[in-house]
Amino acid sequence: MKTKNIDDKLDNEIRLFFNSIEKKSQKNLLKGKNITFDEFLNNIHLIVIAIQTGIPFPIFELIREKSTFTLAEFAKYLDTSTKTINRYKLDKKSFKPIHSEKIIEIAEVVELGYDIFDSEEQFKQWLRTPNYALRSLRPMDLLKDSYGKEMVIGELTRIDHGIFA
Repeated sequence: MKTKNIDDKLDNEIRLFFNSIEKKSQKNLLKGKNITFDEFLNNIHLIVIAIQTGIPFPIFELIREKSTFTLAEFAKYLDTSTKTINRYKLDKKSFKPIHSEKIIEIAEVVELGYDIFDSEEQFKQWLRTPNYALRSLRPMDLLKDSYGKEMVIGELTRIDHGIFA
């Protein structure tokens, strides 16, 4: 499974990221624990720290690859250009908090979708297909803002509970 390899890389990058924050701040955020990406997404305290610090490009790139969204699609979600995103890579800079928050929001949707659907392909198809329950919009088109993301999360939750529109 393609995402298994990406998940392992994300786990490693998250560990490196928080270890570097701990060294800089001299605070023991993880209390010696090797955190996984899934654990990170379920820890609001760590999410806030990551947003305020800024998501590093390697984590963004793995999230983008796992999501299967193109760089252009992600640029739309981040309200920036692909050229700007590529500058983050070249300059080895972390994303601004506003962009970091959006990256994490999309990661949350992707993780939930992969948990609910039987296959990655089914989830990808669901994201790209107009959905009656979402006023015939494609779920991926709603991810640009937090309200749309909540609509997508809500629909995924209803699917998980067997409630179809």
